[in-house]
Amino acid sequence: MDYRVLLYYCYTPIEDPEAFRTEHHRLCLRLNLLGRIIVAHEGLNGTVSGLAADCEEYMRVVKADQRFAALEFKVDESAEHTFQKLHVRVKPEIVHSSLHHVRPHEKTGQHLSPQEFKELKDRDDVVVVDVRSDYEYNVGRFKNALTLDMENFRDFPERLEKLKEFKDKKILTYCTGGVKCEKASAYLLEQGFENVYQLHGGIIKYGIETGGEDFDGKCYVFDNRVTVDVNRINPSVIAQCHHCATPSDRMINCANPHCNAHVAMCETCGQQLEGACSPACYEHPDKRPYDGTGTYPKLSNHYNPEQGLLSYRPPGA
Repeated sequence: MDYRVLLYYCYTPIEDPEAFRTEHHRLCLRLNLLGRIIVAHEGLNGTVSGLAADCEEYMRVVKADQRFAALEFKVDESAEHTFQKLHVRVKPEIVHSSLHHVRPHEKTGQHLSPQEFKELKDRDDVVVVDVRSDYEYNVGRFKNALTLDMENFRDFPERLEKLKEFKDKKILTYCTGGVKCEKASAYLLEQGFENVYQLHGGIIKYGIETGGEDFDGKCYVFDNRVTVDVNRINPSVIAQCHHCATPSDRMINCANPHCNAHVAMCETCGQQLEGACSPACYEHPDKRPYDGTGTYPKLSNHYNPEQGLLSYRPPGA
């Protein structure tokens, strides 16, 4: 395959995020990369796609910056770009949370390699905690993982009560690529949990390095692929069609834009309901035309990546 998909993050101080954003956007333009990149005072978080050679150069340039020397890229193959546009934006945090005071580059949970995580996860003195949102873990998660019924990661502090009974155990957190675990594990340490660990590189790296054993279902990703296979050893389907409850890990957004629920839906129900998640949404006058994919990228006339440089406005401007 000619294309690569890069997933990465790094918590490290960036003194002038606006200046870095402009410089980084130019780098992505030069290398014909597409994707979503977030820059903040606390670091860098992104996922991009591009030709293999361009991705190699991007990784070389980023890691040549001493601020990102410890950054690790998770690399996957693709037959084409997995994004339609390029967005490089400055935000208050590199992952949206309610933990603005937490600084993972100063203190966070102990990193576990995928192999170490695999060896520990089934022990009696361990609880494995999924810190992702409900629509992510509903389509795929580790066997016996504790889920926290969160619509958004910013709800994590409110779920602390659910974890207090496990204070005497080793807490192993995991997420897609690791960025949420850095803050979640740091917050748990702050709240008095002592044995806190995180899967370094997340589900994606676990799949690459261990074959994904005991990860049930698929991993939700934030690009046009929507979900990716992780488990090459004992795969299974755990998601159910939102409408008929048959096994299905095919994710869609409801065709009713006022609902836009992100749910699993089988091909048959998708066609019958024309991409709507319910009969009520099917009848809605604003329902979007269904093309069989259940994804509805925002349209813009004559888009080109240069627009990000020309039209970008800093937050609050």
